Amino acid sequence: MKKIILSLFLVFISNKAVANFDINAETVILQDYLSKKILFEKNADLQIYPASITKIMTSIIAFELLKKNELSLDDKFIVSENAWRHSSSGYSSMFIMIGDEVSVKDLLLGIIVASGNDACVALAEGIAGTEDEFAIMMTEKAKEIGMENTNFSNSSGIPDPDNYSTVRDIMIMSNYLISHHPQFYDYFKIKEFTWDRTGGDPIKQGNRNPLLYKNMGVDGIKTGYLAASKFSLAASIKRGERRLIGVGSGFLTKNSRSKESAKLLTWGITTFDTYQISEKKNVFAKLEVWHGKKKFVNVYTNEDIYKTIPKAKKKYMKVKLVYEGPIQAPIKKNDKLGNLKIYYKDEIIGDHGLYAFEAVKKQNFISRIISSINFLIWGDV
Repeated sequence: MKKIILSLFLVFISNKAVANFDINAETVILQDYLSKKILFEKNADLQIYPASITKIMTSIIAFELLKKNELSLDDKFIVSENAWRHSSSGYSSMFIMIGDEVSVKDLLLGIIVASGNDACVALAEGIAGTEDEFAIMMTEKAKEIGMENTNFSNSSGIPDPDNYSTVRDIMIMSNYLISHHPQFYDYFKIKEFTWDRTGGDPIKQGNRNPLLYKNMGVDGIKTGYLAASKFSLAASIKRGERRLIGVGSGFLTKNSRSKESAKLLTWGITTFDTYQISEKKNVFAKLEVWHGKKKFVNVYTNEDIYKTIPKAKKKYMKVKLVYEGPIQAPIKKNDKLGNLKIYYKDEIIGDHGLYAFEAVKKQNFISRIISSINFLIWGDV
């Protein structure tokens, strides 16, 4: 057997695209959702107070329970005095009242669209009994999904030194939200929510994400503001099959938050392209087989593989199939048969296993003799 390397295609990758680009904020990150490539970052691991962006995790906890059928959108929670007090002046509010019985769906819309701190506490108490217990659930989930520099001490993001995160962790949280709860992620693009409150006229509130009102493809996620961290925003843009996630904190004004976040997302969309190299569990290529009842075996990768490339710097990226071949039969389905290696110049930027799509049985003794004779005479296996 000999090592076989098949070169498939080339595309050049360059980091020069970011050389002259900057965002006027204290801490920023931009990621391509499909390839997971970080396109831009600035102080991305700086500790911040996430403010109302905290409400993404509050929503995720509810979504997890809904997904497990441990909670229903029609379930109702009674509003406590503690939750109602978060409706007071100076807080973002849904304007629920003590003793109200509010559905989980309305509380979620009050959290996501109206950014209601009162709705957060009502939901937290309804799920966990107390907000403190709910915050423990939030932090545990954060650690589970890879948010290494985050701690949640409340459900709404009101000022607390123990409620902290980073834009990198918020990006991870946003990724999780979109990939694991796509049906509920649609809530984050709703521009308006009307709460038909008890004992008063309905209250209509608009979504605070300014990018939803621009015709640019943004479909979420959440704004935040605290005096300590200034203005912040986690946002996602979708154009065709591409999606980018951008998170920034330390914008000095509302206008700057809107303008600079739009600039970040637009730059990512217009400067880069994302290409799919392999689709999970689908046939990627076929490899030659020795002494098998089939001459070739189809192979696949067990993950979707995408690469993001600067539009203005396309040349060639090298993609190679590396395996010891021809591959000796018998072959079992899902056997690892080689590697798909992706290079930039001489540097490996991706290394993924190649697996047998089907089993290939070994030839009987007579057929193997004939194959060996053919190979010796003709070099044809």
